[in-house]
Amino acid sequence: MRVLVFLLLCVWLVNGEHLERDQVVFVPEDWIHAGRVAPQEEVELTFALKQQNVDRLQKLLQLVSDPDSQQYGKFLTLEEVASLVRPSQLTEKAVWSWLQGHGIQNCHTVQTQDFLQCTMTAQVAETLLPGTEFHRYKRGAQTVMRSSSQYSVHEDVSEHLDFVGGVLRFPLSGKEISKAWAGPRRSGKAFHLGVTPTTLRARYNLTAADIGNGANNSQAVVQFLEQYYHPADLAEFMSLFARGFKHLTEVERVVGKQGGGKAGLEASLDVEYIMSTGANISTWVFTNPGRHETQEPFLQWMLLLSNMSDVPWVHTISYGDDEDSLSTVYMNRINNEFMKAGLRGISMLFASGDSGAGCRHLTKENVFRPSFPASSPYVTTVGGTSFKNPFKITYEVTDYISGGGFSNVFTMPDYQVGAVKAFLKGAQKLPPESYFNCSGRAYPDMAALSDNYWVVTNLVPIPWVSGTSASTPVVGGILSLINDQRFLKGLPSLGFLNPRLYKLKGTGLFDVTEGCHLACLDDKVEGQGFCAASSWDPVTGWGTPNYPALLAALIAD
Repeated sequence: MRVLVFLLLCVWLVNGEHLERDQVVFVPEDWIHAGRVAPQEEVELTFALKQQNVDRLQKLLQLVSDPDSQQYGKFLTLEEVASLVRPSQLTEKAVWSWLQGHGIQNCHTVQTQDFLQCTMTAQVAETLLPGTEFHRYKRGAQTVMRSSSQYSVHEDVSEHLDFVGGVLRFPLSGKEISKAWAGPRRSGKAFHLGVTPTTLRARYNLTAADIGNGANNSQAVVQFLEQYYHPADLAEFMSLFARGFKHLTEVERVVGKQGGGKAGLEASLDVEYIMSTGANISTWVFTNPGRHETQEPFLQWMLLLSNMSDVPWVHTISYGDDEDSLSTVYMNRINNEFMKAGLRGISMLFASGDSGAGCRHLTKENVFRPSFPASSPYVTTVGGTSFKNPFKITYEVTDYISGGGFSNVFTMPDYQVGAVKAFLKGAQKLPPESYFNCSGRAYPDMAALSDNYWVVTNLVPIPWVSGTSASTPVVGGILSLINDQRFLKGLPSLGFLNPRLYKLKGTGLFDVTEGCHLACLDDKVEGQGFCAASSWDPVTGWGTPNYPALLAALIAD
């Protein structure tokens, strides 16, 4: 749980406007206040400049992602995306004049020119952004500088900016990722023999021949929160659990700072399972990207994508936050970044979270609590399942922690309207309508096993690790294998998968029809959210991969 310690400032300043009026200003409970930032200390802020042609960006993404479109698979280069969204000259001039008018010169941009990162003193930052007051906060060895109050910008530039990063949002803690993403959690089912690469390959019908062969293929996992993997752990894991098929034992590239100390269970899990499922495919690890710890790690990763011409085709991310804790303009802008990635042919996979439907406790009643980016219409969200029989490789049922539900911010995208309406109409039992927004973007889109994994971390084999942070890299590895086969046939990457996935209507996937996930513990829903059903459902999506059938469906262009 987070402790709300500051309230939003609701007073308009005389000549300023709040960009993120609905951003809750709070300090997570595990961050300790360490004093006011001295006036001459440096802070780094990220300015998200208004982009051009966002409507066109969205339409183009629909065209290149729809298999029935003549433009399907005709992706753009980063340079072409940059020319599309680059801020207007008026926007660039207004923002630069504003910054230089405060003596700010130390700035750098990205290739798409829609972000500016600037270093300045805390005193200048507080003058630039009226209402701010920067303080230092510590969590273990990590230090960040954040404002204890809402910020505003001069009215002359408010129409040229979406938000300013590095002011309000704190990096999520490992505890929160393992709650709302119960990241890896220990299930305690000691009687289970556990899930290994061999188990996954047997369940999802992967043979020893199903490995990567394309030289131009690549995949990536993204880590935040000072999560690191150890190369020795990866080698040991492959030695113990990845026998009988060809695979790599080393990561191709680490982008960011690969810190020392102990390996993180989350990072070990992600790297080991994307590389054993997407076997023999070049793998990158994005880890704590950014030049300064004071920045927002998730935002820093998005900036990197806007500044790198060549990046892996599949990215899997086990990261998220409650929708209601983030400002709408921030989430909308992050959606634009997802659209930019999809337009380049990149597949973005996010874990659906490990809190089921979630629960937000309001004054008079409870409501379900969707997560973001899981609720973004422009990513593929992965839920979780368990084996029906824990002693055998059998059919799957819902893992009760599998995140899912309906966004309270984003409307339901056209590609899923038919599937979701069919679920709502045919469901035998639904939670009360007051608990969820039935017209919102529904998630997850698909699922995979998320229960009782074996992981090697710090050279120790650890059993019973669970969470949708396990299922997501598994699906990512399978999509990478399919990309590999597409490349060998001269076809483009899968890119943003959802429009095609929903047109398949479950083809190539094992339908999961049993089990419900958790939600509010109250007398109306009694801890139960949504339940799995035939075809699509908001617990397991369309189901789990049947590799040869899914490959056949996704390689037919």
